[in-house]
Amino acid sequence: MKTQLIAAAACLPMLCSAESELLSNMFVFGKRQPQGGSGMAEEAPGAYDQPEWLGSRRFATTRAYIQQDPWEVGVEQWWRSRSDGGEWSHLFQEELEIGLPYRFQLDVYADWTLEDGDTDYKDTAVELRWALANWGKIPLNPTLYFEYKWVDADRGGNVVEPKILLSEDFGCGWHWAMNFVWEKELTDSQSEEWAVTQAISKTLIDSKLSVGLEMTYKWETSIGSRDNPESQFNIGPSIQWRPTTNSHVDVVTLFGTTEDGPDFEGWLVLGWDFGSGTHEDKAFAPVTRRQ
Repeated sequence: MKTQLIAAAACLPMLCSAESELLSNMFVFGKRQPQGGSGMAEEAPGAYDQPEWLGSRRFATTRAYIQQDPWEVGVEQWWRSRSDGGEWSHLFQEELEIGLPYRFQLDVYADWTLEDGDTDYKDTAVELRWALANWGKIPLNPTLYFEYKWVDADRGGNVVEPKILLSEDFGCGWHWAMNFVWEKELTDSQSEEWAVTQAISKTLIDSKLSVGLEMTYKWETSIGSRDNPESQFNIGPSIQWRPTTNSHVDVVTLFGTTEDGPDFEGWLVLGWDFGSGTHEDKAFAPVTRRQ
């Protein structure tokens, strides 16, 4: 069953691309779509020619290209709720996003947890991403990502996490992203994680409402268990609502399919972008709608 789910997930981009070609000349929401454009969230390119849907984090588990244009700032509040064997734990994250020139973006965030009735500080992290080229110049728009995490001494060792981010849109409101991840704890148990995450969404109301599917596959080991890795595959639906041009609300519910993974993992992300909210009145001609 797990193998079938993974195979089906890998085929999602191809299915969406086929649908995009079939619907390219059909009516969407009462308006005929012109050749070469969907008239939806792919329009209004940012400073790096990226489409409008990238301007706010679309996926909680998968990052995509650049989210903030140069010198734009955004803030997000995260809540992750996890159930494993009937026991619940909660993680809260406050994040600051800063767009930089030359297709860079800098993010800073802090995590704290609520477990067994106790609230504790967990870590502080800095992440930097760099898109190799303007949107559409290289297939799948590759973006390099590096994160360093300072972890509370009682919670483990500091962590490094490089990623390769891929993202694309297929027209007709279909958006896709995939991340290849390696995470390494530098001290303590020296846990090591390899992961692949993937997400896809479909716009229902332009710049207002979209639904999608997100999935994560993780393979993790630590000192003393290198030959006995833990693996987990989680999958579930997502939805995003944009109450205003500058705000977004994301809800993701993932369900575990393996013994090593949690039974349930849910995400709620509230975001606000400080900026004009449109690209037309900007003095520059970047991005990411992210995860």
